[in-house]
Amino acid sequence: MPPAKKKPAVEIFTPDYWEEACKHLAKKDRVMRRLIPKFGDACLESRGDAFTTLARSIVGQQISVKAAQAVWDRFAALPRSITPANVLRLKVDDMRAAGLSARKVEYLVDLALHFDSGAVHVDAWKDMSDEMIIAELVAIRGIGRWTAEMFLIFHLMRPNVLPLDDVGLINGISLSYFSGDPVSRSDAREVAVAWAPFCSVATWYIWRSLDPVPVAY
Repeated sequence: MPPAKKKPAVEIFTPDYWEEACKHLAKKDRVMRRLIPKFGDACLESRGDAFTTLARSIVGQQISVKAAQAVWDRFAALPRSITPANVLRLKVDDMRAAGLSARKVEYLVDLALHFDSGAVHVDAWKDMSDEMIIAELVAIRGIGRWTAEMFLIFHLMRPNVLPLDDVGLINGISLSYFSGDPVSRSDAREVAVAWAPFCSVATWYIWRSLDPVPVAY
């Protein structure tokens, strides 16, 4: 009996600007100066391809991390591999049986159609601005600005994304900069002036201040 095939290891990428960003932030911002040494060698990581990353974000909407993982595992077992063309071949009943709501099935099909038809310009993203990529992504059903910004940070590793719709970021700024007082979007923008051009990195450290376990998408 031939040995079972090993699953290929997931490649994990760390952005090459990380060290420079940490030096910049520690120099410009007193809170960052305190937070950065706390979290040692941990840093932003990207894994998986663009389609899988966005599909996972749709599956995980409005359910716990644990439930999302269970549904994802069942869904990912349906096709031979997670590609737009393979997802378009799946039966709706099988996707529903994996634990997906009717709406999430529609979202995943729309995502697959956008990728399969070339409506999203994956190969051109490296030359496109953050806002142009966000505009392409929010045209897909089930993807809002927050999801697009998480994708820019975690998948494309864009260095200067400030996700003002992120509750964690706003809460973290409130605790670290305003002694827990309520914070408006303009307050957050003001704090982030010192973070540019590395708002993504500062955001990551603010998240770490609330939850030391790094999130990966």
